[in-house]
Amino acid sequence: MKSETPHPVCEEQTFKFLFEKHATELHDFLYYKYGADNNPGDLVQEAFIKLWNNCKKVSMDRARSFLFTVANNQMLNTISRRKTVLNYQKEPHQMGSSESPEFVLEEKEYMNRLQSALESLSEDQRVTFLLNRVEGKKHKEIADLLGISRKAVEKRIYTALSILKSKVEGIK
Repeated sequence: MKSETPHPVCEEQTFKFLFEKHATELHDFLYYKYGADNNPGDLVQEAFIKLWNNCKKVSMDRARSFLFTVANNQMLNTISRRKTVLNYQKEPHQMGSSESPEFVLEEKEYMNRLQSALESLSEDQRVTFLLNRVEGKKHKEIADLLGISRKAVEKRIYTALSILKSKVEGIK
């Protein structure tokens, strides 16, 4: 038992092997699930960068799962941001001119606060919250997907809701 041996994922050859083995599969997964418009190649690169930055925490047998989870979560974040923008852009047109200018301004300010609040959440909180609220996944499904306990999922969602409420409503 050598304690000075580097973690296998941190070794250049092992990392290169993981890249060659999983990069194409990960790209294809993102491409087929979310489409080319969502830059699957960029997210593959980002996932491998995250793996490299966390190589001491990720075992060899969890590397593939780590890559797919990170890339999928990044994609969900990207799509969620886009959906928020698109929904906001659509709303004034759907409402027409029946709303007062004050209402439209307040709504715009609210959406800006909401977007800012979502971006202020930690990645773990945001991903867990969006999987639950946007994707409609149950706590157990999220726990299995992220490799955490159900209690951790509940805590992340509860914390995210508290942060969102205080930031959106302006309560400090």
